[in-house]
Amino acid sequence: MQVVERAIAAVAGRQDNVVTLEQLIEAGLGRGAIAHRVRAQTMQRIHRTVYLVGAAPPTPVARARAAVLAVGTGAVLSHRSAAEQLGLLPETGGEVDVTIVGRNPGVHPGIRIHRPRALAPADVTTVRGIPVTSIARTICDLAASEPQEDVIRSFQEALYRRAVTPRALAAVLAREPTRKGAAIIRELIEDPRLTRSERERRLLRLIDQAQLPRPATNVRLHGHLVDVLWPEQRLIVEFDGWGAHGHRLAFEKDRKRDQILLAAGYRVIRVTDRQLLDEPLAVIARIAQALRG
Repeated sequence: MQVVERAIAAVAGRQDNVVTLEQLIEAGLGRGAIAHRVRAQTMQRIHRTVYLVGAAPPTPVARARAAVLAVGTGAVLSHRSAAEQLGLLPETGGEVDVTIVGRNPGVHPGIRIHRPRALAPADVTTVRGIPVTSIARTICDLAASEPQEDVIRSFQEALYRRAVTPRALAAVLAREPTRKGAAIIRELIEDPRLTRSERERRLLRLIDQAQLPRPATNVRLHGHLVDVLWPEQRLIVEFDGWGAHGHRLAFEKDRKRDQILLAAGYRVIRVTDRQLLDEPLAVIARIAQALRG
């Protein structure tokens, strides 16, 4: 039995404590033993052929993985659920969205099935080993199923993280030009005020109101993409905060980039979300002073 337990623990450890019926049987556990563990609450049945080891509720990642495993071969996490796992939208705990092409997987309680005609390889990535629609595809899917404000929010978040480009969204539309929500995506691509993060839009409004020179945005400079640039004054504004960095490695990378730009003769001003929201006049005053200097 110890061999069986080790085999189950090895699979569960790789899959957020989620295991399939097939994996349990391959590990040496019979159907009767599985049913006994469910009754004893040492294992939970999440879907018809998918189980969770332990008595604790499944994490959001475990729920997502379980749904993809339940739908089976070719299943991909998509729409709102993909946006949540990709960090574009907050988690809601609702039904899990799964896309499947080429077959009808039947009804799965707790899972919202989407069946497009095709899903290009470029539209699929992985998160913690779970097949997930790409960021560009996810945003396009959101336009077909979620409120427009959520579509814009996810797009702006992806832009701010430099995780997507308008061109990537256009490529998804090129493959499916008549897809539901296409008009919303085209508006995002074509309207330059919506191709910048909300932070950039707020700062541009402040700059316009202060009648300062209009800067360039999202410019590649010395091998790096900078948020806001006045090339003649050699002044750069970068948006700062852990929400943009995501982790300490990215934070350190940004500091190294600042040093490279400073060495090249550029001045870098970093602006946090709190400053932009709570101290807009102070922010624009510092920028104005730097432009004069």
